[in-house]
Amino acid sequence: MELLKSGAFDYIVKDEDTKDRLWNVLLHLQEIKGLKKEVEQLKNELKKNYDFSKVIIGQSDSIQRVFALIDKAAKTNITVSLTGETGTGKEMVAKAIHYNSTRHKYPFVAINVAAIPPDLLESELFGHEKGAFTGAQGKRIGKFEEANKGTLFLDEIAEMDIHLQAKLLRVLQEREITRIGGNAVIPIDVRIIVATHRNLLKEVQEKKFREDLYYRLLGLPIELPPLRERDNDYLILAKHFIQSFCSDNRLPLKTLTAESIAKLKQYDYPGNIRELKSIIELAVVMSESDLIYPSDINIDASDQMGNLLFKETTLKEYEKQIIQYFLNKYNQDVIAVSKKLDIGKSTIYRMMQRGELIK
Repeated sequence: MELLKSGAFDYIVKDEDTKDRLWNVLLHLQEIKGLKKEVEQLKNELKKNYDFSKVIIGQSDSIQRVFALIDKAAKTNITVSLTGETGTGKEMVAKAIHYNSTRHKYPFVAINVAAIPPDLLESELFGHEKGAFTGAQGKRIGKFEEANKGTLFLDEIAEMDIHLQAKLLRVLQEREITRIGGNAVIPIDVRIIVATHRNLLKEVQEKKFREDLYYRLLGLPIELPPLRERDNDYLILAKHFIQSFCSDNRLPLKTLTAESIAKLKQYDYPGNIRELKSIIELAVVMSESDLIYPSDINIDASDQMGNLLFKETTLKEYEKQIIQYFLNKYNQDVIAVSKKLDIGKSTIYRMMQRGELIK
């Protein structure tokens, strides 16, 4: 028992069965060695799969700037703070940073702060000992311990209770935790990546987020652009989602018509990449042929006017979007739209002929 505690793999009693036992131990060792090699190969494969230039798809200038920052983040252990609207791919970026860093062989652990009640979040993060509170029937390892030597991704960090923020700050400063109900101090080595769709500085000014924690977490800030500010990335992403969905569901590859592309271009995607993915997958299902027509694309334009001013553009472009909005609203009734907007029917028809509007 002392030898096993000191790290011995196994022990063998010398008797008439020694040869068979020795042989079984060697086979077991060989199996473990093979499993370790397989795990190493899988980890390397996972790293390849998170080549951020392939996983985060796009060619716009705004996303290229994000690539440059991801590259800088992956080369160091600096804390990273990701901001951006919901659906812009913050967790994907966090994984890309982790799997391209020196910590890629160790765990990537994600936790959505907003999804866990405040009274349970402390236990989720730091763990607890048996009997620490009612219902604690056994020891629990927290996310910090689980992510040791790897990366802990704290999503929606702005939703964290102000009292728990103080405990998180201490852990980040001291690099050690104590489980709830325990006395043992446990050192940790964890890279922190946080994300939020809120303006954290504004939260600090409104006394909803600790200023000292804000500066501790700021690190390298990376703001993810909304899809409406990524030029033609919507089309690159749409084609990628079509290919992936068709492949996963063993469907023949489908293609967007020019009219469908025009319809996708007109939309502002308040739900960003996540919304585009849902729209495209439904369009593939609804399509009756190898072509995806505008009628297959279910875009709710009812909120489009509310999102119009998010995109800074020319007056002419605003005019096109406003007319398109009312065409969609009035079921492509040109006469009704011309009366509603007090413009000539011929103006709308000419814009349609030039491909500036879709009917």
